[in-house]
Amino acid sequence: MAFLSAVASLVVSFAAAAAPIPLYNIYRTEDGFTNADISMAVVAYALGTIAALLVLGRLSNHLGRRLTAITSLSLLLLGCLLLLNVHDIETLLGGRLLVGIGTGVAGSSLTSYIVDAAPSRPEWLASVVSSQGPMLGVAVGAIASGVLVQFGPWPRDLIYLACVSFLLLSAALISVSPETAPPMPGAWRSLLPRVSVPDRVRHLLPVAAAVFLTTWASGGFYQAFMPALVEDQLHTRSPMILGLVFASYMTPSVLGSPIGGRFTSAVAQRVGMITFLAGMVGISIAITHGTLVLLVIATTVAGAGQGIAISAATRGLLHGSTLAERAPIFSAIYLLCYSGAAFPSLISGQLSNVFSLPQIALGYGGLAVIATLFTLLGARNPHTDRTGNSTSEGANTTGSPERRTVS
Repeated sequence: MAFLSAVASLVVSFAAAAAPIPLYNIYRTEDGFTNADISMAVVAYALGTIAALLVLGRLSNHLGRRLTAITSLSLLLLGCLLLLNVHDIETLLGGRLLVGIGTGVAGSSLTSYIVDAAPSRPEWLASVVSSQGPMLGVAVGAIASGVLVQFGPWPRDLIYLACVSFLLLSAALISVSPETAPPMPGAWRSLLPRVSVPDRVRHLLPVAAAVFLTTWASGGFYQAFMPALVEDQLHTRSPMILGLVFASYMTPSVLGSPIGGRFTSAVAQRVGMITFLAGMVGISIAITHGTLVLLVIATTVAGAGQGIAISAATRGLLHGSTLAERAPIFSAIYLLCYSGAAFPSLISGQLSNVFSLPQIALGYGGLAVIATLFTLLGARNPHTDRTGNSTSEGANTTGSPERRTVS
């Protein structure tokens, strides 16, 4: 019950985070928002998430997973209610900031809840679900929003009302689920910013950071600029098409994760980033030539590569984690991810006043080239044990909640 409730809540949380994406072109048309304004909405969301991870990332270790998860769902609900009345950039930024804080708390508490409660078999289940649940949620949210905006009544409001309903249902499910991390003292001290990765896997962090930063930077690019690119370069105003294009980046990420589980984490990261780079090259070509079919195909390839690489990097960092270590590890992971979404979006948003969007897309492609080369040269597995076996590839399978492997 705890595992299923946490998975459902994580997906719903990130679906709510993706809800505004098909609305961005409406905001541009009806409210006069610019591409730079939309990119600032992405930045506000990411900064809210980063702040929540830094300050609240360990809170679930002290207040329990359930209370912290319900708090995150409540923040998301408030953000959706604020977004019901978007007619100026300040309201959009405020709503996205609040949603970002909510997803930051959810990213730490719900992913830790998932790892705590996950079955011991298959071994890759916890890392795949916890790392790819947000991707699935974003894909579902983008598609649902596109459909409701194009075909439903109240195009600016209905998706947010649907999100509110599902967030309330998720909170109800969490409230009747068993607790996996009993409350413990030190909640106030936990608010001091602290992000930690255990020494035993710290050598994996540089390549993992390159994977997280680059793939999520591309996700930020899709949020900030794909609405304008679909309308201006591909000549379609359909919110549903926009939602499907965005989902074609996120959905294969979920499907690609189990593929990475068949390889060591180092091999999977290399395979994933090569695939991701191939997709990014195809995306740049499709944007330049205004070809929707090629864009969808290339986006699907990039998304699959992203899923393989992200889940492999997450698998390595989570190896051998104890109950108390999981929330700080996930805070570190999501801090890197949302930094990748925030800071490139901030820079490219300002550059959009000077350069065309196809030129900005080429810049993201260049970032993918650098990260792929770094991964090919530097990807490593966790250290081996005294027998020479990899400690990250299923060596520890005791099933203990304190020492269960999540490779």
